[in-house]
Amino acid sequence: MSVSTITVTVKLFAAYQEACGVSEIQMDVGSGAAVVAVRDRLIAEYPQLAQWRDLTRFGINLQFVAPDAVMQDGDEIVLIPPVSGG
Repeated sequence: MSVSTITVTVKLFAAYQEACGVSEIQMDVGSGAAVVAVRDRLIAEYPQLAQWRDLTRFGINLQFVAPDAVMQDGDEIVLIPPVSGG
């Protein structure tokens, strides 16, 4: 049984951009996946991001969403870690 996948564009900011070295990536995820899966996959690939696990906010297509919001094919996902001024 195969799981269908969708492709989303992930915009990276602050700590995520620093860790990944790019401002945007394309990611294939399972159909019906929640936006939190994007964060978890990035943390798996870049363990230094783990400190932001519980602090990251999520956006889909310029709308803030809950971590369990389901992504659709072609969505633009934004991961927003806390940003300190100074």
